[in-house]
Amino acid sequence: MSKLIVPEGYSSVLSVYETQIAIGKIKRIFEEYLSLALNIKRASAPLFVGSQTGLNDNLSGVERPVEFDIRETGTNAQIVQSLAKWKRLALHRYGFPVGEGLYTDMNAVRRDDVMDNLHSIYVDQWDWEKVIDEASRNEGLLRETVTAIVGAICDTADRTKELFPALTVGFSRDVSFITTQQLEDMYPDLTPKEREDAYVKEHKTTFLMQIGGVLKSGSKHDGRAPDYDDWSLNGDIFLWSDVLGCAVEISSMGIRVNEKSLDEQLTKANCDDRRTLPFHKMLLAGELPLSMGGGIGQSRVCMLLLQKAHVGEVQVSVWDEDTIAGCEAAGIALL
Repeated sequence: MSKLIVPEGYSSVLSVYETQIAIGKIKRIFEEYLSLALNIKRASAPLFVGSQTGLNDNLSGVERPVEFDIRETGTNAQIVQSLAKWKRLALHRYGFPVGEGLYTDMNAVRRDDVMDNLHSIYVDQWDWEKVIDEASRNEGLLRETVTAIVGAICDTADRTKELFPALTVGFSRDVSFITTQQLEDMYPDLTPKEREDAYVKEHKTTFLMQIGGVLKSGSKHDGRAPDYDDWSLNGDIFLWSDVLGCAVEISSMGIRVNEKSLDEQLTKANCDDRRTLPFHKMLLAGELPLSMGGGIGQSRVCMLLLQKAHVGEVQVSVWDEDTIAGCEAAGIALL
């Protein structure tokens, strides 16, 4: 069931026409900064992958991918939910050297996602991946990369405000790093989402680390597929939204599993059946490069930079009747 929040006194800073122009500017500017910051190059990306390849992102393991049959091949394909695994295979096939990587303009369908101010069944991301070596496979590289991404977002915000002076939003380049266990220790009586809001309200730019494993309480902060991120070397970037008064996750990223961590996490997640899939067999055999990567939400970055209250103001999707009526009554222009 959808949930709509209408901030008191909300009015879009830019018109719909200006918003369309601004979205195009933001996407071009950010790609330029991101490419330079991470030493990555643009690559074409698939909209769908073969159902039996193991390349689709299983997310937290309960989301249903959109699947269809292909008449010519007699096989099935799935619209991607993200490109977490495909990118690593692409690095191998395209021959990227250590220290370089790729980014893609990724479009996905997540039909089981909730619908609210921040969520849609349509997902658009800058998905990126780069080759690393064993010596740099550590938390230091993770922190350095997070800081570089935040810098690219802040630089994009500054450029956008030069182009559209009515905008006033700004973000802190000072990233606060904290683990999910530390967050649980700080706020044991709050839900994971409430913990995120409480912490990010005080630390406007936050990287929440180590997502996917079981905490001391016996529960997880959030689910993560066992076959791309190393749960001890991953995390989410959060920025505070003054418009919505909450923390907004704009990126999920991490250093990817190696043979050892994949073996351990498949067992922990009761996903040992994936060991026979082509992608997983290559990984367990050490045939794929060590890498790190993530996804950065295009619509969420645009929302934040353009001071919007709803993701539907910066992307075209399908909404339920209550959301459409509520937004119309509040003067929120859904595209």
